[in-house]
Amino acid sequence: MTTRRQFGDSWDHRLRARRRCEAPTLCVSADHFPRRSDVPRLSLALPHGVDPVTRWRVTARAHESFLSAEPGAGTDVRPLVLESWRRSAALHVDPDRAASPVPLVDDALAEARAAHPLRHVMPVVRKLLVEDAADTGVLVIVGDAEGRLLWAEGDDDLRRRAERMHLMAGSAWREDDIGTNAIGTALTLGETVQVFGSEHYARTVQPWSCTASPIRDPHTGALIGVLDITGGASVVEPQSAILVRSVVAVMESELRLVRPAAGAVPAATGRLEVLGRDRGLLVLGGKPVELSLRHTELLLLLSANPDGLSASELAWQLYEHDAAEVTVRAEMSRLRKAVPDLVSPAGRYRLRMQLRTDADDVTDRLADGDHCGAVQLYPGDLLPRSIAPGVVTMRYRLHGWLRNVLLQSGDAEALRRYARTASGREDVQIWRAVLDRLSPASPHRAEAAAVLADLDDNLGHVG
Repeated sequence: MTTRRQFGDSWDHRLRARRRCEAPTLCVSADHFPRRSDVPRLSLALPHGVDPVTRWRVTARAHESFLSAEPGAGTDVRPLVLESWRRSAALHVDPDRAASPVPLVDDALAEARAAHPLRHVMPVVRKLLVEDAADTGVLVIVGDAEGRLLWAEGDDDLRRRAERMHLMAGSAWREDDIGTNAIGTALTLGETVQVFGSEHYARTVQPWSCTASPIRDPHTGALIGVLDITGGASVVEPQSAILVRSVVAVMESELRLVRPAAGAVPAATGRLEVLGRDRGLLVLGGKPVELSLRHTELLLLLSANPDGLSASELAWQLYEHDAAEVTVRAEMSRLRKAVPDLVSPAGRYRLRMQLRTDADDVTDRLADGDHCGAVQLYPGDLLPRSIAPGVVTMRYRLHGWLRNVLLQSGDAEALRRYARTASGREDVQIWRAVLDRLSPASPHRAEAAAVLADLDDNLGHVG
């Protein structure tokens, strides 16, 4: 049996080998790696100097206290783990569940592998990780964005033991499938996660440890999968996190060279209409869904923050006054029930697909200098009834950008179109600009002069 020391030495060897670029055809410079400056600092499961036996016992006691709902339970575990336990409990995951579900078998698994872009980089994974896994007592796992495992390779004995709890190709390892685990939690949070032994929510998984990192499409930034190493305590040592993140960087760099096949179906997208509307209209797969104002605000804020927002960040952008994070979580839970699979579960909330808004269309036209096109696509202010601070800021910025561009360089027709909208019909400065830029022979001059006179009589705005 491979000892902890031997495993650590082997992993150190792999790290040194990667630094020396012993496989030149697979090496890429750091400049080609996707930048990760926005990723929060990794929470290490076993920092240097921490005794794994002591850590396991302390965490196991905290786990039992948490399940027993004892006061103060969870104070002895990492915040990342405690939050995941809470999500697992809220999802009604059975801590005594013996195995995860297996949604992909036989032909379904083969089809999922053949259709997934990660198939192109599996030779890289095998070269950098799997070749040594058989000698070090490690499983190397690659899954899709839904937490379904597509490949599980490595130590044969370990694979046979892992299959008892369905840690194998075809199984599903999201948090709502089997609770806290590196694969599911990394997908939920969108960042590298280590889970050590008794930090797992399901007791059957607690003899294992794992380090997982999400994989993103280098062309779109969308989360497309996860890379995981599973084994004993050594797979959650600091150097394992470095190794996994480095291999993911190489995978993403290789994926950059892969172009979508001609006629390939594009990634799922949705559309959210928010301009001149009291509440949003969401269109998914051609089906319109009327949203409440609060749900519209949530989706709008998430669409503007593709890297996701925490409950506290959403609370700050949603409410004029202080609001508890639990209020945001409750609203998000209702949204996820109303529109399933659109938003990731609790943790750092993210959209699971690209969501384009009609406000995006206007900003694109403005950026291209197409003033008339921008006005044509602008029926009114963004969610005019919303008082959510984050939404109000977006509304003022878009309205201010459009208005200022028109006043500075917009032609008479673009100005006149804007003046007829709800945003411009009582804007004296806009109507003055319309009158100034219309030709002397224009039939619209009489209208502009009449509006200015009316504003003078009724609002006292014209001197």
